[in-house]
Amino acid sequence: MRDLTGAHWRKSTRSGANGDCVEVADNLPGVVAVRDSKNPAAGTLKFTPQEWTAFVAAVRDGEFDI
Repeated sequence: MRDLTGAHWRKSTRSGANGDCVEVADNLPGVVAVRDSKNPAAGTLKFTPQEWTAFVAAVRDGEFDI
């Protein structure tokens, strides 16, 4: 498990007023962490910077659109 001490969490710019938000910490070397802002103690998903970049690019390209 990667130590996330010192992580600087920020909310997604797509977060809605209803509180359905994710938070991302990308300030630590070698890891990008994602968590639910409503329940941060529930755990995190961890990605390499390359995985995160590929995921964000796929979202922007509409690969996950229904």
